[in-house]
Amino acid sequence: MSPRSVLTGWPFTHVAEAERAALCDLLDELGPDAPTLCVGWTTADMAAHLVTRERRPDAGPGLVIGRLHGWTERVEQRRRDSTPYAELVQLVRDGPPFPMRLPVVHEAANAAEYFVHHEDVRRPNGRAPRPADPERDAALWRQLRLGGARALSKRAGGAVQLERPDGEHIGTAGPDGIRIRGTVDELFLLGMRPEAAVVVMDGPPEAVSRLQSALGRAD
Repeated sequence: MSPRSVLTGWPFTHVAEAERAALCDLLDELGPDAPTLCVGWTTADMAAHLVTRERRPDAGPGLVIGRLHGWTERVEQRRRDSTPYAELVQLVRDGPPFPMRLPVVHEAANAAEYFVHHEDVRRPNGRAPRPADPERDAALWRQLRLGGARALSKRAGGAVQLERPDGEHIGTAGPDGIRIRGTVDELFLLGMRPEAAVVVMDGPPEAVSRLQSALGRAD
């Protein structure tokens, strides 16, 4: 069992650290012009985004507040255009300044972020699906429990159940709801990068179609 921080109760794992390192290795390997799942972004844009997110607090609000997004985008573009790509990747690898560098803070703030952005780079560049990882699965499943299933239920307009391969599930579909099956990685990505997630949806056809449409999925 992972130890817990006495301040936050957050189980301490090394998911954010591992995902950051693996993402940086891949960014170095691919170079600045490789595609990502983020529409319009290359790997250079991804690196600039991550550096800005961790080192420019003035640009942070624009990541969540639409009317401020223009400022954040300009900061990211200036960082990308003014910093050599290898240096950008090294800044990502070095991690954030204090106090975000504290392990428990880093894990709580970055495990999901770096998992998703790692997949943003892996998937359009021909990388094979990764095997399950108990520590990563536990961190992502915990976040799904905190609200992932509820968020999907809102988009579906009805009950949604998320079920992993070992049978553990979140939520209850009922006769009129949707049962979504997949690995923990794929179930988590469904809420973040729905067009890329590999899952199986079962339920009333009209409910499944409504959720697929809400998520922007073609299947």
